[in-house]
Amino acid sequence: MQKVKIPRSVDPAKAAQKRLDYAGIIQASLLKRLAQSVAGVKRDAEVTLSFGMDEQRLVVISGKANVEVDLECQRCNEVFAHTCEVQFTYTPYYSEKSEEDAPEEYDLVDLNEYGEVDLIQLVEDEFILNLPQVAMHDEADCSVDSSNLVFGELPEEVVEEKPNPFDVLKNLKR
Repeated sequence: MQKVKIPRSVDPAKAAQKRLDYAGIIQASLLKRLAQSVAGVKRDAEVTLSFGMDEQRLVVISGKANVEVDLECQRCNEVFAHTCEVQFTYTPYYSEKSEEDAPEEYDLVDLNEYGEVDLIQLVEDEFILNLPQVAMHDEADCSVDSSNLVFGELPEEVVEEKPNPFDVLKNLKR
């Protein structure tokens, strides 16, 4: 199958009526915010999107995507490869009523001024949200042993007993 570029934006209602499916790529150069969040984007993102209607007649955008990025290990400061895989289900946000009607498993997506969804931004947001909070190698692959992460001894002034600040209240109780 030939890889095609995912369109930048699409009208979700029209796409859902036609039950459109997209399978293609988003070029790494278009993932600028993701590139700022990681050490580097290694390849184009592979994306599969499906548009349809559910039982409630809500427009549903569902899809899967994956991309390979370089992250900096916070333990040893070396760069390592990480595959970011996401799955998502969205429904367009039209009004507060659509927010109340949407099932809990659907996320809401805002439409632009033309009534379209920016697909590249949507997928990029999912990648950014899926990044680990603290990027680290597996412990077996990391050059720093986790047992060596404690440095030195605690100073004696920290170890000695501190007076209880609530002892003053005992005197007031009498």
